Amino acid sequence: MKWEGNRQSDNVEDRRHENHAGGDGGARISGGRGIGLGSVVIALLVGWVFGINPLTILGVLSGGDVQVPQARHAPAQRSAADDHMSRFVSTVLADTEDVWTEVFAQGGARYAQPKLVLFSGATPTACGTGQSAMGPFYCPGDHNVYIDLRFYQTLRDELGAPGEFAQAYVIAHEVGHHVQNLLGISDKVDRMRGRVSEREYNALSVRLELQADCFAGLWAKKSHESRQTLEGGDIEAAMNAAAKIGDDALQQKSQGHVVPDSFTHGTSAQRMQWFNVGLESGSLKACDTFSAQRL
Repeated sequence: MKWEGNRQSDNVEDRRHENHAGGDGGARISGGRGIGLGSVVIALLVGWVFGINPLTILGVLSGGDVQVPQARHAPAQRSAADDHMSRFVSTVLADTEDVWTEVFAQGGARYAQPKLVLFSGATPTACGTGQSAMGPFYCPGDHNVYIDLRFYQTLRDELGAPGEFAQAYVIAHEVGHHVQNLLGISDKVDRMRGRVSEREYNALSVRLELQADCFAGLWAKKSHESRQTLEGGDIEAAMNAAAKIGDDALQQKSQGHVVPDSFTHGTSAQRMQWFNVGLESGSLKACDTFSAQRL
């Protein structure tokens, strides 16, 4: 992926050096829902990788009232690799800003840019305490995308999805959730919580996540058209990442079997398909997963 020398975003907040500590009992979290890769299956797998109880993660993501144990974190030491990665994600974020500003302007609207928060271990958010084990996530309450950059090591080593464009896809997917928030789509889905069965709500969540994948593909197409950012193997890297974080792939890896009714992000095939829809069409309308009869 060609990104060196391109504009970096001013909307990056680096909290990696901060010391977020709680009392002996931990912090109480109520309400809010972070949208992103850190859902049920990520909680099961990545929670195991980082050694955090998946039930804690699930409680936060479901918007429940849970007790989250708070560990005292020493200030993070920034390595040269960290600095390289922070420049990378800042450049990717800037690229999404340029693309979505143009897309919104074409529709006669103004794009409100999200902030990207880099953290280590845990950090406060409007959706509760963010934990590294959640993976990258978007919080609609504060319009922030949160990521512990160590997730990229997990993506490469534990999930088998290496490559810079795979890492860029992760950011673009979370920014896709921000776009959904601005368009009122995620709010409509969230209002269905408690009004439909768990299975039906999971199905709506799948459509929400697949649309974010499609938006990531839309970004990739328009970015390449404007700045020729894609290189050989980049699309394959993004497709591979989409496949590795499909509900079926993650459940099979973490528990040895799949439970389709519990899917919240879509299968590997669906995630690859909808990323490709956005990549080929570059169209918001084409990314309407909620009107699609078949996913």
